[in-house]
Amino acid sequence: MPEWFDVTHPPLAPVTPRRRSVLVTGAAGRIGSYFTEHTAQKYTLRLMVQDQDEAAERLREFGEVAVADLGQPDRLRDLCDGIDTVLHLAADPDPSATWNSLLPNNIIGTYNIMRAARAAGCRRLIFASSIHAVSGYPADVQVKVSDPVNPGDLYGVSKCFGEALGRYLAEQEGLSVICIRIGWFLPVNAARGPDAVSMLDAFVSRRDLLQLIERAIDVENIRFAIVNGLSNNRFKRLDISDARALLGYDPRDDVTALNAELADLHLWGAVNAYNLTDREQRSGLRDDE
Repeated sequence: MPEWFDVTHPPLAPVTPRRRSVLVTGAAGRIGSYFTEHTAQKYTLRLMVQDQDEAAERLREFGEVAVADLGQPDRLRDLCDGIDTVLHLAADPDPSATWNSLLPNNIIGTYNIMRAARAAGCRRLIFASSIHAVSGYPADVQVKVSDPVNPGDLYGVSKCFGEALGRYLAEQEGLSVICIRIGWFLPVNAARGPDAVSMLDAFVSRRDLLQLIERAIDVENIRFAIVNGLSNNRFKRLDISDARALLGYDPRDDVTALNAELADLHLWGAVNAYNLTDREQRSGLRDDE
């Protein structure tokens, strides 16, 4: 059993780790390749790539590689046959992308793969949403999953579409869907670099996101959910309490601890959270001394 199953607060929903069959779209991308390399022993993987290139060849040792395009609905339907969970990562990932690029990749393509998963009788689809779905909020607002969507660009709009379509398919068509709003996905070494301050509130380490995706695959009895995908940073642009409570997410990394200059500031202790764990705070009903 993976190390991360040993958590202080178990998930509200039951978790059943098993060897599930998983179709990964965008398997040759940054997130897809990391997920593939680290879960091949746990899941039976079908890895969808757009081109039969060197990156695709490297994936063959981890699972079945299939060349397909999000614009091929019949092909997607075939790839979903016998699949328990679809991990949908393929998209135009550029926040500055124009509508002409987003329409076929992030709108029509998302519709095609979700429809294919539903038609094939898959148990669940995990949609790689983004922090950009709510990046229109002011910088000093910590966004909860219950807050209305507020995209800051057309890329974020496309992610809002995927979340809405996932909700429809979950509530009306019976396909379980979990959407993960992914922050700044980077290796730990990037958090140790000179640009760490720029990712202070949005960093998610590779191992933390991997844990969150695994939990989203393994959890039972969830029809629909949106969870935020950040590491345990001292300052979080997105609130991760739903991911903790619902999935038992237990992130291990914090950019303020990974970066030497930020760690020297001792931000966890220096910035008083004024919550119930602050032992120096005394308030409420108590006996008079």
